[in-house]
Amino acid sequence: MLVTGGSKGIGKAICKVFIGEGDHVIVNHCKPIDDIEKLREEFSSPQGSFSIEKADVTDYAQIKQMVDNIVKKHGKIDVLINNAGIIKDGYIMLMSAKDWNDVINVNLTGVFNCTKAVSEHMIGQRSGTIINIASLSGITGLPGQTNYSAAKGGVIAFTMALSKELAPFCIRVNTVAPGVIETDIIDSLDKNKRNSYKEHIPLKRFGKPEEVASVVRFLASSEASYITGEVIRVSGGLN
Repeated sequence: MLVTGGSKGIGKAICKVFIGEGDHVIVNHCKPIDDIEKLREEFSSPQGSFSIEKADVTDYAQIKQMVDNIVKKHGKIDVLINNAGIIKDGYIMLMSAKDWNDVINVNLTGVFNCTKAVSEHMIGQRSGTIINIASLSGITGLPGQTNYSAAKGGVIAFTMALSKELAPFCIRVNTVAPGVIETDIIDSLDKNKRNSYKEHIPLKRFGKPEEVASVVRFLASSEASYITGEVIRVSGGLN
């Protein structure tokens, strides 16, 4: 199993769930990890195992080399979870072309790069599961997030098209679209702004990374063997 952007936030929660259930997880990251030994301790489990691989999802050559090395070492990749993402918010009149391109390149082109590299092997083995982490903003759109909303909306459309392409090879493709989740970004907001956001959520709270990870775990399991091309919202009822 390969998880991109697996060193923090939702990605880290996903890795911990699968490692805890006995899987071997390849944790991909791009930027330097602040405390890699602490991360190793968090991932340590008697049930499963993990390895950490650095590669930039925007660079297809890097990703293909990483994927080919993983397959050479482990024989196959059963599950790909495209989670890597960034935000560079700003209203359209203030958004630079660089901020637009950076978000599209990581959040959308990165999904293409990883999926292209992994699906080649999955087609050969005639099995596999691909789960893309999008966002509620990719469905509803958010002001100040035209780049992020466009990228995540693209991931959703990509999922729907790809699920039809890969179904003949017994490969399932689904998307999880989280709403407001307790991550470093949300934690950095002041109390008044946090409370204001909560008021718009029917369940009146933020989601937890572990709640997203549980949905991902289900979609990767045999219990979801007849589910493909779907977008599952994890948003506390927020639309």
